[in-house]
Amino acid sequence: MDGEGGYGQFCPVAMASEILCSRWTVLVVRELLCGTTRFNDLRRGVPRMSPTLLSKRLKELERAGVIAAVPNAKGVAEYRLTPAGEDLRPIVLGMGFWGQRWVESQLSLKNLDPSLLMWDMRRNLNPQPLPPRRCTIQFQYPELPQAKRNWWLVVDDGKVDLCGFDPGFDVDLLVTSSLRIMTAIWMGIAVARREIEDGRLELDGDPAIAGAMQRWLGLSTFAAEPRRVP
Repeated sequence: MDGEGGYGQFCPVAMASEILCSRWTVLVVRELLCGTTRFNDLRRGVPRMSPTLLSKRLKELERAGVIAAVPNAKGVAEYRLTPAGEDLRPIVLGMGFWGQRWVESQLSLKNLDPSLLMWDMRRNLNPQPLPPRRCTIQFQYPELPQAKRNWWLVVDDGKVDLCGFDPGFDVDLLVTSSLRIMTAIWMGIAVARREIEDGRLELDGDPAIAGAMQRWLGLSTFAAEPRRVP
């Protein structure tokens, strides 16, 4: 544990906490459970974590037997969950479902991060409702600084790429909203159709792609969990 000794208890909860409860560790495990294996992609999933600290946490998880560093064909290390790491899946998902159920939504929506939101959207986007050709969907958050205002999801042959710069393709659909509204839709707190009707979400482009937004967007893994807070 950072800056202090361990709990000094034989209790398995205490011993597990010494591995998992240091800052950022559970979020790194979350990314690995979502299928991320490369260091730079892990950084995109935890954008506010320094590369130095990420490297430290990965080494700690490796020493604990939660992950293994495996060289790929180019000799670059990729991080794979061991059976012990995979065994954390119901625990981490359980934490997420608990948060969706019990953490008040306005508190959740204070922590807005466009890079993390778009990375999650890229990961969960469903290409099936989209036309069988390359599709480029631009997201615009007008209230953000210019460097973080525009994002592009490029869907081609079932693969989804995220760009923080104009990829140079014709845009099939422009999605304009505040970051707060798009985050609320992603989390299942708001519904795209209602936000369009109320003028908080604007879609400009291919009507078929616009009409299928709620289906291709996918949602957070936890969005379907019923909320139990007032």
